[in-house]
Amino acid sequence: MNSIEKALQKKNEQVKKIQEKQSLDIASKENLSAQSTIEKAEKAKPATKLINEGLTTSQHIEIDFNMLEKKGFVSTSSQRSLINEEYRAVKRKLLNNAFGPLSKSLNNSNIIMVTSSRPGEGKTFTAVNLALSIALEKDKTVLLVDADVLKPNVMRTLEQENKQGLMEYLLGEKDNISEVMSRTNLDNLTIVTAGKSHHLSTELLASEKMFDAVEEFANRYTDRVVIVDTPPLLGINETAILANLAGQALVVTEEGKTKLIDVENAVKQLNPEMAIGFLVNKAQKTSSDGTGYGYYYAGND
Repeated sequence: MNSIEKALQKKNEQVKKIQEKQSLDIASKENLSAQSTIEKAEKAKPATKLINEGLTTSQHIEIDFNMLEKKGFVSTSSQRSLINEEYRAVKRKLLNNAFGPLSKSLNNSNIIMVTSSRPGEGKTFTAVNLALSIALEKDKTVLLVDADVLKPNVMRTLEQENKQGLMEYLLGEKDNISEVMSRTNLDNLTIVTAGKSHHLSTELLASEKMFDAVEEFANRYTDRVVIVDTPPLLGINETAILANLAGQALVVTEEGKTKLIDVENAVKQLNPEMAIGFLVNKAQKTSSDGTGYGYYYAGND
């Protein structure tokens, strides 16, 4: 083998080594890239899990049902009571509107705002009772939202301390609405509290973020009913804005106190395309079917 052939052979060996090294480098980079992708995916998993399992890691509310029963609320025990029967009659119409034939003509038919014309007519009492009654259904879950951020009363009614809730989410202090959902010791009942007070609370209720939250409430689970305790309709414009997000409204009136003109003006604040019901609270006389609460429906048939 002459010197030229030796040189070519040596050159070929060098080229081969370079090619082998390049192949190893490419493979190494590909492995690193794949590993990096896997690591990124693994890092992303806990965040995704947190969002998907937000309720399992969120706040918890331990409700004293014996206390509520003594105060005249719907009983969660097997014992039959008059108020349980009364709210059974109320919820049947609401559930039919939410999931029956009428639901196709309603926007967010499973979102029910509970309101009144003015304060003190019993809307929170009604909202809590309605949530308790529906939570006793075997095939429904209930989300009770205290959206009366000006004068929140749900937690006070339950004799609980206020927790981080709707306002913290609307202010951006909580990234995901599931972070302010509180599980309760009633399996089918979850609560979103009003949260802290804020001078822009009414504006936040009318924000796009509130709209997004309501859409999440309405569409996340097909068996969910959302009960929203809203501010009174008269004098607070944001309540009328919330009415555009709900499919149903239950207007609570107090027998012997609520003025008809107030009811008429309150109804004018509601979306005419929603299903509107009226509940007569604190009735002194029972109706012909034995209930002390009247539920009247006005809306699209």
